Amino acid sequence: MMGNQTSQSELILLGLSELKDSQIPVFLLILLIYVSTLVGNFLIIFLVVSDSNLHTPLYFSLGNLSVLDIFASSISTSHLSFDIFTGNRLISYPTCISQAFFFIWFGSIEFFILNLISYDRYVAICHPLHYTTMMSIRLCVQIALFSWLFRFVCCFVHMFMALRLAFPDHTTIIPGLFCELFQLLRLSCSDTYLNYLLLYVDTLGVGVTSSFVPFLSYVYIFKTILKMKMKEGRQKAYSTCISHLMVVFIFYGTGFFNYFHPKTKDSLAGRLVSLFYTVVTPLLNPIIYSLRNRDLKGALQKTLSRIASMP
Repeated sequence: MMGNQTSQSELILLGLSELKDSQIPVFLLILLIYVSTLVGNFLIIFLVVSDSNLHTPLYFSLGNLSVLDIFASSISTSHLSFDIFTGNRLISYPTCISQAFFFIWFGSIEFFILNLISYDRYVAICHPLHYTTMMSIRLCVQIALFSWLFRFVCCFVHMFMALRLAFPDHTTIIPGLFCELFQLLRLSCSDTYLNYLLLYVDTLGVGVTSSFVPFLSYVYIFKTILKMKMKEGRQKAYSTCISHLMVVFIFYGTGFFNYFHPKTKDSLAGRLVSLFYTVVTPLLNPIIYSLRNRDLKGALQKTLSRIASMP
C-alpha cells in the first residue's frame, strides 16, 4: 500500500485551467484580493492591539478572526497564484497533505471564534447588566487557546490517517483549486472507510453542531430587540449584530456548500464557489466589520489623526 503512495510523489491540481486564456488578469485579480485581505486584516489587528478602548472580549475575538483570515488566505492563495502565473499545476504529496492540514485547522477554528462572537453579542444585548461577569478577556483567551490546540490535535489525526493512502501509479488529477482531504479520499485506491468516518463525525461535530450556537444566540437576541421600546435602542442593537450576522451567513453558507458538495468542484462553477469561500471571504470580513462598526472607525480616525499631527 505504501509503495503505491510513495511512487505517486506528485499530483496535479486542476485549478482554473479552463481560464488559461485569461491567465494574467485572473492572477492580478487574485493578487489584488490577497494584498487587500492582508492590509484589511492587519489593520484590524493593529487597531485592536494599539487602542485601549478595543481591549474587550468582542475585539479580542475579531483580532483572532483576522489572524485566521490571514493564515487561511495565505495557505490557499499562495500556491494558487503560483499555479496561475507559471502554469505549473504539479504539487508534491507532502505539500498537498500539509496544505490540507493547515486549511482544515484554520478553517475549523473559525467556527469557534464566530461562536464566541455570537455568545458575546447575546450577553451584551440580552444580559447587559451581567456582561462583565459573564464575558471577560480571560475567558476569551481560554476559549481561543482551547480551540487552537483542540483543532490542531483533531487535524493531526486526519493527516496521520491520510499518510496511509495509496494512489494509482498514473498521474492523479485533483479537481480543485487546492488540496482538500475530501478530494484526496475520493481519488485514493485505499480503503478510506475509516478516513471518511472520522472526517464526517468531525465535520458534523464542529460544523453542524456549532451552527446552533449563532442560531440560538440570534433567536434570543432578536426576541430581546423586538421587546425594546425605544427606537434608538433597537437600531443600536441591530447595528452591533448585523455585521457579525452577515459574516456568519457567508462563512456557513459557502462553507457547507464547499464541503457537503465536493463533487461540484469537478466543474468550473463549483471551483469558483470554492474560490469565493477561500479567497474572497477573508477580504469581506474586515470590510463588513469596519464599515458598520463605530468603534473600529473611531480607532482608525484617532490613529490617522495621530499620524497627521506628527512633525
